[in-house]
Amino acid sequence: MTEQTNFLSRRGFLSAGTTAVAGVSVLAASGLSIPSAQAAAPLVGHPMAGAIRRKVGAFEITALLDGYLDISGEMVIGYDEAAAARLRQDNFVQVDGYRLPINAFLLNTGDKLILIDAGTSDKMGPTLGKLDQALAAAGVTASQIDAVLITHMHPDHLFGVLRSDGSKAFPNAELILPEVDHAFWFDDAAMTAAPDAMREFFQGARQAANAYQGSQTRFSSGKEILPGITSVALPGHTPGHTGFRIESGNEGLFMIADSVHVSSLQFAKPDWGIAFDIDPAQAVISRKKVLDQVASDGLLVAGSHLPFPGFGHVAKAGDGYRFAPADWQYD
Repeated sequence: MTEQTNFLSRRGFLSAGTTAVAGVSVLAASGLSIPSAQAAAPLVGHPMAGAIRRKVGAFEITALLDGYLDISGEMVIGYDEAAAARLRQDNFVQVDGYRLPINAFLLNTGDKLILIDAGTSDKMGPTLGKLDQALAAAGVTASQIDAVLITHMHPDHLFGVLRSDGSKAFPNAELILPEVDHAFWFDDAAMTAAPDAMREFFQGARQAANAYQGSQTRFSSGKEILPGITSVALPGHTPGHTGFRIESGNEGLFMIADSVHVSSLQFAKPDWGIAFDIDPAQAVISRKKVLDQVASDGLLVAGSHLPFPGFGHVAKAGDGYRFAPADWQYD
């Protein structure tokens, strides 16, 4: 496009700006009043519901924000305040402590609507439980969901399959659970050995799973669960913690689930864990393995606790990694 026809060329922009300024000066000198803009609309006071959609081949995947959870550095295994302070500064962390978004993802394959994880419902406080609003923003109702695919059975991933009255939140959906995780959360000996606070996790996981007893499937790792969706074992955070490799045509996405909780820390310090890890040492092994894989393959990733909408790429950086949020997908 030539400079004569391109209004946004540097010369065109400057000359247009000069003309505009000159016009305002003439009006002011003539004594004519310059019309003011109308009063601004009142502030809404809260963000819009979180729902951002992108394509992966012929699939559409929509990030859905259930809300957020604030934690302190004490919740990070291996935490060192001096190193963390540098990383907070490098990552422009604006809150005291660390804010973990809770992301779910809606996959539309053209044949099915599959919800990957289900948020928290009303089980974890007022900053969470916003999945219904996000689904509405995406133009989807809970009754349209064909399947709810669970990465692991922690409260922020599973408890949203129930409403506050204990009824199914997704009445027409099949609940698809990792069989290793199911075995763990239904193990009475494991529940007895768990700290008191964690026993509520066991009870809640059982209640949620049992509500879908007549429409429930369990999967093993390394299997194609649904067309284009393959499970990948990432144990440690929970025994059956699972990622999903999603492929359509020549495009792919790796759902890394809870491999990373605190993005401002754990990409640079992959040896640092989180207090929610049931086997912290194994979680580190799984985290490094999956981050090495996606960095090597250049795969787009999605994460349950990556900054919303949770899409991006991972690259090696020294002894750790760095996360690059995905560009906006324009079409």
